[in-house]
Amino acid sequence: MIELLRRFGGKFRRYMVIGPACKLIEVIFDLLTPLVIAQMIDKGIGAHDVNAVVRYGAVLAAMAVIGISFTLVCQKMAALTSQGMGTDIRGALYQHINKLSYAELDRFGTPSLITRITNDVNQVQLAVALGVRMLIRWPFLAVGSMCAALAIDLKLGIIFLICTPAIGLVFWFVMVRCIPYYKQLQAKLDRIALICREGLSGARVVRAFVREDHERERFAQAADDQANTAIAVGKLSSILNPVTFLVMNLGVCAILWVGGIQVNVGELTQGQVMAFVNYMTQTLTSIVYVANLVVVFTKSSASASRINEVLNCVPSITDGGNQPVALPEPGNVAPVPALSFSHASFSFGAGAANVVNDVTLELPLGKTLGIIGGTGSGKSTLVSLIPRLYDAGTGSVSVMGSDVRAWPLDQLRHVVATVPQRASLVSGTIRSNLTWRDESATDEELWAALEMAQASEFVRNKPQGLDAPVEAGGKNFSGGQRQRLTIARALVGSPQVLIMDDSASALDFKTDAALRHAIRERSVRGAAEGGLPLTTVIVSQRVSTVRDADMICVLDHGSVAGLGTHDELYATCQLYREICQSQLRREELEGQQGSMAPTPAPTAPAPICTKEGC
Repeated sequence: MIELLRRFGGKFRRYMVIGPACKLIEVIFDLLTPLVIAQMIDKGIGAHDVNAVVRYGAVLAAMAVIGISFTLVCQKMAALTSQGMGTDIRGALYQHINKLSYAELDRFGTPSLITRITNDVNQVQLAVALGVRMLIRWPFLAVGSMCAALAIDLKLGIIFLICTPAIGLVFWFVMVRCIPYYKQLQAKLDRIALICREGLSGARVVRAFVREDHERERFAQAADDQANTAIAVGKLSSILNPVTFLVMNLGVCAILWVGGIQVNVGELTQGQVMAFVNYMTQTLTSIVYVANLVVVFTKSSASASRINEVLNCVPSITDGGNQPVALPEPGNVAPVPALSFSHASFSFGAGAANVVNDVTLELPLGKTLGIIGGTGSGKSTLVSLIPRLYDAGTGSVSVMGSDVRAWPLDQLRHVVATVPQRASLVSGTIRSNLTWRDESATDEELWAALEMAQASEFVRNKPQGLDAPVEAGGKNFSGGQRQRLTIARALVGSPQVLIMDDSASALDFKTDAALRHAIRERSVRGAAEGGLPLTTVIVSQRVSTVRDADMICVLDHGSVAGLGTHDELYATCQLYREICQSQLRREELEGQQGSMAPTPAPTAPAPICTKEGC
């Protein structure tokens, strides 16, 4: 909590001074109130002097008005401080989360990050508000009341010295057992958020498989688990008030008993006894509120540590102020490869098995690389190394001849456009989604990208065209339409490398073929116009999607099982042949086998095949 105050409390320092100062003035009036009441009893009520009662009553009213005025100022200072700090913390959290790499996002998890940026920040806000309003009031009121009571009569003060440690002991007993529960509560809120996110985002799948009862039971179990923890900590906390007030009332009874004897012998007045009772009540009530404050601060401390854990997490991928990388000159007689993997390997965490294992390949400018393999073979992870969504653990990945670690991230991700496996659109319009890569893109450029992505037809059919609304997640579009819009978004801004991570899986074969033809034409046209040709990486489960690629990489458990053209791999790589035989029609396979007739020995290097039995 202190770290958050140091980091975000600087601009609210004056509010954190003015608020407690106003509260301190209010407390002074509260401490003077029992003394005024004592005078009212002794000089007014005891002497049957109505004027004295009215006079002291007016003083009490004036003190109350002044106290309320300072309280209102303090409340405003507390609101400005807590809401301002909460806003700044949320902004900093959101900004920092967007800087984290995939590795850190995977470690925290989306539901946990959402809980931290909402519930945990709310806990910190509450603690800051109560800190400004109450942190001065109750401790100062407790100490002040005790000192004033001891000043009235030292003998009765012994009762204070007995009651106060008794309440402190109860408070310590409860707090020591409550603190671990508060940390568990936040973790269990993360679990509830995870189940909610899964259930709501996958509502269609849940209903399709008639799993509503199962999901309700799963949510109920998580909610009950969190509720049981909350009930357990609530039971412990519930001990505080009854025991505290029991001690306080016993103390009041003792004061009235002893004080009554002293009044009879003339050592104390009735007003002084009432003042002493008031101070006793204020002291013990203050201790109760201090205990409640500690409960709030304990919760906020757990939340603050979770917030600091995110803010202090250093992104594993940074550009470190790298200088811009010069792109190859168009028409260079000896161009550098567009993409190069050199013994690249990657694993999720230390000690885990490699998801990508010792991949080595080169792709020339303007060529197309197809990546195919079974589910879980590492295809998506491999292409994620190109725009540095992940960093290779060993080996290197280069774009345009320069290691991706040497590129400024903004430049690298402008040169390399990625179409993710899961089509993701945000609420807004088609135009606002398409201009992510280039906010200054003209309508002509947007329509050209839509034409290439085979999306222009259904966009033109929209009454508002480019300004047609897009709901959150693109729910008002079909799966194929969403995929085509995300492909068009990647094509805006003239990228030099286009990565399509199984992003045409929802397209029919005709549309898929037209899309690949349009992308190839774009590459040829770019070279003809004196620019760099478009280099394409296509990840797919379909042989028909990758068979026309200039180079096909067959992955098997993260390793390269085969590398070459379609014909070469069909002849030499058993795994690729099996994939083809499972997907292609008999006529295509017979034509493929006929094309495997003996040919003169190639002069180019033989295709690589590392799969056993190839």
